[in-house]
Amino acid sequence: MKSIVLEAPGRFRIGESPDPAPGDPPPGYALVRVHRVGICGTDWHAFHGRQPFFAYPRILGHELGVEIERVNDPSSDLKPGDRCAVEPYLNCGHCIACRNGKGNCCTDLKVMGVHVDGGMRDRIIVPVRKLHRSRTLDWDQLALVETLGIGCHATQRAEPREGENMLIVGAGPIGLSIIPFAMERKANVIVADVSASRLEFCQRQMHVPHVVDAAGDLSADVKKLLGGDLPTLVMDATGNPPSMTRCFQLAAHGGRIVFVGLFSGDLTFNDPDFHRRELTIRASRNALPDDLDSIIQGIELGRIDTRPWITHRATATGFLDALPGWLSPQAGVLKAILEF
Repeated sequence: MKSIVLEAPGRFRIGESPDPAPGDPPPGYALVRVHRVGICGTDWHAFHGRQPFFAYPRILGHELGVEIERVNDPSSDLKPGDRCAVEPYLNCGHCIACRNGKGNCCTDLKVMGVHVDGGMRDRIIVPVRKLHRSRTLDWDQLALVETLGIGCHATQRAEPREGENMLIVGAGPIGLSIIPFAMERKANVIVADVSASRLEFCQRQMHVPHVVDAAGDLSADVKKLLGGDLPTLVMDATGNPPSMTRCFQLAAHGGRIVFVGLFSGDLTFNDPDFHRRELTIRASRNALPDDLDSIIQGIELGRIDTRPWITHRATATGFLDALPGWLSPQAGVLKAILEF
């Protein structure tokens, strides 16, 4: 069975690994055939040695479009041949977070491709409860459901109000995943990024009304857009420490900050200014099962279109040849997909 292993920072290896289920999968589990793997910021951070809570070697891959081959769960209506997105957050089900419906931040959470091996291989065994079926989505669409889940959950954490001025900092895949849900709530969305091509993508493909160059005087430029005000909601999707620190100066008095991206380190801010503005800070982690089901429905109904996001793709066997080109800043990678 073919697998792609990140052996150490900067070093992938394509090799063979044992069949995960020569017989039936364990009770409550399914054997699935991996067709697509989306590569996200978490994977790039792991490749560069900057991913928190990470150990090498590791098989990456948590954005997955899969096909069920065998199911061992009589209570489930899933069957061989079903196409599914995978919810890659393996939670314990009994800790205080899980008991309160917050399995996304389980005290013993294991994320596939981060804490345990993921889906960059031909076949994997997955708990049946982590499979989300669609009868119409293609493999590419299914692989992007989890990315959208991050933005869906983050938007729920942020609770944007209709007409509220909302700044999204970072127009990578996570920032993009926030946009459709923020606009669905009719917030006045502004997107900031240092990449002109990404900002152009936000306007052309996602119909964002306002974009701002984050490399400039972001506070002043946003104020110009808002008649002298700062936004009451700021969401940072960069995972970049200077960008995250700057958010404390970008939120209006009485406003809210939601950190969606993360980094390995400490974040500091000026306490008097924080209190003077009476800011609210929230973190957003992963997604919940209902998020993925609603996203699948949204794509099926045509409310969400992720296909323009895919800018690069390779077969599993061609991945190592494609990787150097993808790492170049000039490549303009927005979302890369592996085909298995």
